[in-house]
This record gives sequence, C-alpha cells and structure tokens, in this order.
Amino acid sequence: MSLDRKSFLRITGLSLVALAAKKSMGAFIRAGSNQPASPPGVLAARRWAMVVDARKCLKKERCDLCIKACNRSHNVPEISDRRHEVKWIWKEPFEDAFVSEKSEYANAMFQEKPFVVLCNHCDRPPCVRVCPTQATWKRDDGIVMMDWHRCIGCRYCMAACPYGSRSFNWVDPRPYVKNLTAAFPTCTIGVVEKCTFCAERLAQGRLPACVEACEPKALVFGDIEDPASAVREALRSNFAIRRKTELGTAPQVYYIV
Repeated sequence: MSLDRKSFLRITGLSLVALAAKKSMGAFIRAGSNQPASPPGVLAARRWAMVVDARKCLKKERCDLCIKACNRSHNVPEISDRRHEVKWIWKEPFEDAFVSEKSEYANAMFQEKPFVVLCNHCDRPPCVRVCPTQATWKRDDGIVMMDWHRCIGCRYCMAACPYGSRSFNWVDPRPYVKNLTAAFPTCTIGVVEKCTFCAERLAQGRLPACVEACEPKALVFGDIEDPASAVREALRSNFAIRRKTELGTAPQVYYIV
C-alpha cells in the first residue's frame, strides 16, 4: 500500500502525539522524587524512608492512633476473621518482627513488646521482581506502589515478601469499611493491597497519615539521601536496626532501640 505525503505526515503526527501522551501518563503514575521538577505543593525526595522510635512508641502502651489513621485514610476493612484480615500498618511482637535480632539476653527489654510494622519499601523489593503484570513497581523516589487495576490476584508478591506486608482480599472489603473515605478508592475482592507511604498525600504536600496521627511523635519520615533531613538526624543521633537485612532487600524502615 502506498501513502501520499499528506497521509504520511498525518499518521506520523498522530503517532508522536500518542507517544508523548504515553510518556506523560507514565511520568505522572510513576513519578519519583528525582524528576526534573515537581508541581508546587508536592512533597518530594530522592529517597523516602521512615524511622520508628521504638522507645517513644513503647512508652504509650496500647496506642493505635497510627493504625486507625491509616485504616481510615485508605478504607482498610476491619475484618475480625484473621484469615481474611487486611493490614497496612500493624503491630507484631519484637521476636516475630526481628527474627535475626532475637537474643535470649540482649533484648530482654523488648521481649513480647509490640512493634509497629509496615511495608519496608525496599531498595531491592522481591515483590516487584515476581509480579507478572507490573501491578507493583518501585518509583524513582523508592516508594513501592500498587496498581489495583493491574493486579490479577496471583499472590506471587505475597509469597516473595519476607515481611508479610501484603494482604489479599479474600472477601469483598467494602462492607467492612465503617467510615468510607471518598477521596481514596476502595479495593475489591481478589486483589492485593499494602502501605504506599501515603503517596496520594505526598502529592498533596501532606505527610503520611500515620506520621501525622502519632502523638508520641515516634514516626519520622523524610528523605534519607538528604543529610539535613529529619530521618538522617534521627539515625545519626541514635542506634537503629532494620528487619531481616540479611536477605539483601535493603528495607527503608528503621527502628531506633
């Protein structure tokens, strides 16, 4: 089939427009902190990380403000059946959360104490490598994201995650959301969900919901590649540990102990 010059230019122009649109959409969806410029009001970083000051957190026993704030912001269902529960941020005993740090004598003060845990937004996330549909990916600023429309429910990411940070919706979660937050989408049965470091709030210039809600101010969030950031100052001034670092995932949630 032959094309005249006018038809060729029209097809070429449409192709360039489509390519530009695709690149723009990809940049918007997978925007990272090292993009040339961020829109005004957006919180950006080269590499987001969180520090949990366990000393402050443990002083306020049975506090769950961070968990409630996260659940409320992201329409996380409250399902009493543990087989079907969905968790973005929750608490685990020290000996379960820090298996490689367990010691019969050295960690006596932490034994059976509840530690806040969440997705570690690893530098080398195994969940991303195994996802067959790219429903989970790592942004340039380090946040490991989820696209629930792409998720086919294979649960490979759950098998690959060594931290148990992902939950599968075995049942329709919507009837279990007590106070629906219209600004955030609800998930459906058959998909995986998890913490996203509140990427939607960062785009609005707001800190993660758990950080804002924490009254003991035990959660510190910021750019770990910025020497002047709050997270770097916290790590510089205190001793911190991470979960299962021997696995080589390079988790970016730190715990001051």
